[in-house]
Amino acid sequence: MAKQDTSDCGRSGARTLAVWDPLVRLTHWSVALIVLINSFSDGEGDLHEWVGYIALGLVLLRLVWGVLGSRAARFSAFPPNPMRAAQHLLTKGDKHIHLSHNPAGALMVYNLWLTLLFISATGYMMGTMRFFGVAWVEEAHMLAYNWLLLSVILHVGGVVLDTWRTGVALVPAMVTGRKRIPEGMEAE
Repeated sequence: MAKQDTSDCGRSGARTLAVWDPLVRLTHWSVALIVLINSFSDGEGDLHEWVGYIALGLVLLRLVWGVLGSRAARFSAFPPNPMRAAQHLLTKGDKHIHLSHNPAGALMVYNLWLTLLFISATGYMMGTMRFFGVAWVEEAHMLAYNWLLLSVILHVGGVVLDTWRTGVALVPAMVTGRKRIPEGMEAE
């Protein structure tokens, strides 16, 4: 169970729960920064390549942490389930707060990780003798990057939508590691 901080319960009845550990937050914001850097870097330069390797390392670290990490970081806290994700998106007035990722967010996280792994694999392939200059590898790399950008836009939109629906400020939670749960909301 998440640790509860009752220091801000006061008159509002809200409570703050520790959710995201430092490693989750570090990998999240570092990968976001890396995607931004690589979006503006020379795709054939050393910076692009090294930043890509760092992104791969961070994703692999996060995947290991999905098995060994804190409760909210573990894959078991947010299993991929398309039916639950659709239900979550279509249910109005849901008063349930997911301490880890909600079902739609879980699918997005897995999508982002798989996309980043695919981009890393095709990027690596483009630097090998066997696949250097091979059109389909370069096209797959660019298509995956475009999918990543679309996914990031949908991810940010989902964060805004879920914050509006639940009243839980998700961006500050990913900065501080603590979710502030409004009065009358149930937390999982």
